[in-house]
Amino acid sequence: MSSDLRYFVIIVGCGRLGSYIANKLSHSGHSVVVIDSRESAFDALSSEYSGFRLEGDATEFDVLKQAKTDQADVLIATTHEDNVNVMVAQVAKKLFHVPRVMARVFDPKREKVYHHLGIETISPTLIAGDVFLESIMTSPIIKKEGIGL
Repeated sequence: MSSDLRYFVIIVGCGRLGSYIANKLSHSGHSVVVIDSRESAFDALSSEYSGFRLEGDATEFDVLKQAKTDQADVLIATTHEDNVNVMVAQVAKKLFHVPRVMARVFDPKREKVYHHLGIETISPTLIAGDVFLESIMTSPIIKKEGIGL
């Protein structure tokens, strides 16, 4: 996201990932609304966070409406539940016509479904796996002698 443009971003889930993104976007001057079903989750937001907090279940239409999802430029679903992320992302895209919808997906097998629905995905499982594999394949390993199974 260019520093010249200001976006209205809704983040669903205020865990480690959601709060990290919310803090960074808020610090950069973007308008941010974070939705989480647990009030205590908002403790992860920094004291400099200038956006809005909305306690509620983002799978409920009224909660998304209250967050002004129809005005959002971007919605990012970051909960720990793939099913919640895809449902919220789908509703944001199809019913609220959010131009850019992104979701975290843990199960790489589900990525095709998300893409078919027009939802961008980030899979921590694939990203971490690829980083580990790249590290193994590009860094020399000193093999221990005499040890075998």
